[in-house]
Amino acid sequence: MDAPSPQPPAAVVRHGPLVRITHWLNAVFLAGMIGSGLQIYTAYAHFGYHGETFNVPNPIDGSRMAVPHAIKLGGWLAGGLRWHFTLAWPFVLTGLAYVLFLLFSGEWRALLFRPSDVPGAWQMTRYYLRLRKDHPPQGKHNPLQKSAYTFAIVLAVLSILSGFAIAKPVQLGFLTDLFGGYEWARYWHMVAVWTFTAFIIAHVVMVFVADPGSFRAIITGRYRGKFVERPRA
Repeated sequence: MDAPSPQPPAAVVRHGPLVRITHWLNAVFLAGMIGSGLQIYTAYAHFGYHGETFNVPNPIDGSRMAVPHAIKLGGWLAGGLRWHFTLAWPFVLTGLAYVLFLLFSGEWRALLFRPSDVPGAWQMTRYYLRLRKDHPPQGKHNPLQKSAYTFAIVLAVLSILSGFAIAKPVQLGFLTDLFGGYEWARYWHMVAVWTFTAFIIAHVVMVFVADPGSFRAIITGRYRGKFVERPRA
């Protein structure tokens, strides 16, 4: 007699409505801010004031052709600025709503990377490099995911603060000075945003490669896949 086929794992609730809504709203807002930010940057594609040398790594320094027109938003400098400032506040507010949810619900415990996660992150790295055959046990997020999400929140805060330092260098002079001045704030803003963009690309790729069920979960809220979190103690 043939052995019965294993039953698929039952679906579990993984993401509530607030998490899903803020996730997708911020995806839209961030895409618009990146496009409008590129429009602003290419109006003067150089760090430092006219006639000054600003010796920092910048692969697209002075080259407007390096940024395709199709991915820019706003059409010209004023249009880019309007889009950027219009999208900035809803991006901040939805991000703040998500962070407050993490704090008050206790979900931050499943997301925050801690020193105790270092051994698990190493084992996950070995698994992805095919140096370990079996997938290490995990909860809602594995240690590498926790490190990436924690780093992403730090990048988001850095992007927001440096953005305000650029937008209001007089009213928020203390913040601009904290970044080393206007041009340094502008530079750190670009570095943070591009690093954030690289994280998003890696995040999307890993979702489809490692666990497609997590993509359905962020749409429907229910997860059905191979990585069901362990019950909390």
